Amino acid sequence: AKVSNEHSVANARLVARLEGVPVGISSCAALQAAIVVGSRPENKGKNLVVVIPSFAERYLSTILFEGLGS
Repeated sequence: AKVSNEHSVANARLVARLEGVPVGISSCAALQAAIVVGSRPENKGKNLVVVIPSFAERYLSTILFEGLGS
């Protein structure tokens, strides 16, 4: 599944706000892809595992933190 940077950034911020887990952009790309794949009819009732490859500290100087200053 193809995931845009904009969706990944928005989802990273959502995960941090709702779950308190500061995940990186690539982590949310993996999460969004799993949501797309998991919503397919052939995957109904199946468990999916998502690997979180990065946390937010790798993205301090990127758009992930843009506009979030004090």
